Amino acid sequence: MSKKIIAIMVLVAILGGVIGFLIGLGVGAINTPNSTDTNVTNVSETNEKKELKEISVMEVTRSIFYAPQYVALSQGFFEEEGLKIDLTTGSGADSVMTAVLSNQVDIGFAGPEASIYVYNQGSTDYPKVFAQLTKRDGSFLVSRNKNDDFKWTDVKKSVIIPGRVGGVPNMTLQYVLRQNGIDIEKDVTLDTSISFDLMAGAFSAGNADYVALFEPTASATEKANAGYIVASIGAQTEEVTYTTYFATSSYVNKNGDVIQSFTNAINKGLKWVQNHTAEEIADAIAGYFPDTDRELLIKVVQNYIDIDSWNTTPVVSEKGFNLLQTIMEQAGQLDKRASFSEVVDNSFAEKVK
Repeated sequence: MSKKIIAIMVLVAILGGVIGFLIGLGVGAINTPNSTDTNVTNVSETNEKKELKEISVMEVTRSIFYAPQYVALSQGFFEEEGLKIDLTTGSGADSVMTAVLSNQVDIGFAGPEASIYVYNQGSTDYPKVFAQLTKRDGSFLVSRNKNDDFKWTDVKKSVIIPGRVGGVPNMTLQYVLRQNGIDIEKDVTLDTSISFDLMAGAFSAGNADYVALFEPTASATEKANAGYIVASIGAQTEEVTYTTYFATSSYVNKNGDVIQSFTNAINKGLKWVQNHTAEEIADAIAGYFPDTDRELLIKVVQNYIDIDSWNTTPVVSEKGFNLLQTIMEQAGQLDKRASFSEVVDNSFAEKVK
């Protein structure tokens, strides 16, 4: 999300909830059974009888990369904390942030770059990041041609579909390319004109030599013989604050008990995946990926385990947050660094139980 888009987005949010309402209608239509997701949640008799507080959450996309979140839902961890989650799926961090700022959802789940942009715009009710789920980029570089001995220098003189300008996947890929001696301006062509949900289709249609895709899309593309996974982008960097939960400052201040309960449930999901196999994790989240067969689901989960994708606790890393801002600066998307203590509130993550 570019800084200009964020500025426009904040103004739109202030004008009212119309955009958020339309987003709600749209995302509700694309999530089956995912718009409510309680029909794949294991709830005990005790919790069924307990009155639950319903809160709305919008995720940036539906991806196996976020397995601990779906585990927390399927294993009833939110219900144990007295919460009922209405989960919808957006189409990028910009739509998630718009929904949060316009009060159409309570909690957003996306890259923290969105929160940094809004904070730097001077918003008085800027979003507070209160929990971190992933600590690496979750996308994989997919090549048009099979290459069992891939080196990053192989991308020279190629066209790459990296995702939208200002998005963390795009910026992280640029960072990795630079770390491997690739001149972004001279050595490659980055086609940023293709929206996130159309990237795999555009690549399969022959529009580029490489594309950066999240799972299960990357493995599904490979399975369809439309491309070949040659590298994990996330494995090429140190730990970075990648995907986080956030809510407006006013919501966090007024609903501290909800934020604490939510963070407790996310912590349980993170702990659960640490102590279970790829097969067990795949079975736990299968309801959220009805079109992905079990074998592929297990393979993708193992891919994310292998690159150490997930936090061990919901605590947001200051070191990772600073690396993110370095990545943003190098991509030309950050003029001024945001204060970690202002954007991030670790008080809930530090008290998880």
